[in-house]
Amino acid sequence: MRREYWFVIITYIVMQLSTIIGIPIVEGVRMALGYPSDLVRSGGYWIIFSFFIALVLVLFFMRKDMKENIDARNQASIPSSVGWAIAGVFLALFAQSIAGAIENMLGIETGSENTQQILSLIEHVPFVIFVSSVIGPILEEIIFRKIIFGSLYKRFNFFISALISSIIFGLAHFELVHIILYSAMGFTFAFLYVKTKRIIVPIFAHVAMNTLVVIIQLVYRDEIDGMLKEMENVQGFIGGLLC
Repeated sequence: MRREYWFVIITYIVMQLSTIIGIPIVEGVRMALGYPSDLVRSGGYWIIFSFFIALVLVLFFMRKDMKENIDARNQASIPSSVGWAIAGVFLALFAQSIAGAIENMLGIETGSENTQQILSLIEHVPFVIFVSSVIGPILEEIIFRKIIFGSLYKRFNFFISALISSIIFGLAHFELVHIILYSAMGFTFAFLYVKTKRIIVPIFAHVAMNTLVVIIQLVYRDEIDGMLKEMENVQGFIGGLLC
């Protein structure tokens, strides 16, 4: 693996761990300025700062790699890449729905704690939506698809490479219980990357999917919560009949 790839991975890990000291620092500054204590708001501010700095560093480390990719001849044409980018959004949503159905059959609770935390942060600091919908997907596709999956794909077949990188992808979100969901996403984005040889294609699909999901969750949050409760009641009723 290239040296700059390791710099990118280290930057991402440091960014993830930085909340341990970053949030208390922001909280201390806010209170020193006379604002009331609000860890959620402080967390939102730190996430915006840390993700932005990480993105700048990652793009700096990857600058030579990006120049090399511009000259690559085995990439899909621009019209084909645009087509796959748009189709990728629907593929990702379809894969997510299938994975969600499988998890439901296995008795895994519907809904993501990670998503709920992000929604809470957005309600306190609206600009966090730009981090979750744009900056986050860019960083994740560069790291999990281009670097980790890409490095594995040079040694193993598609399935093994996508599986390993997807598991790491799920672990990085601290939601091992939803590993099927993250694997479905990982396989979809890895397929788009292999198909087009352009990392911008899975980035576009990932950004579009995250943006759509977050907007739907924010706009129809009450309706979704009600629907989930109804589903739980139906499952409980069916379970009672089968006992």
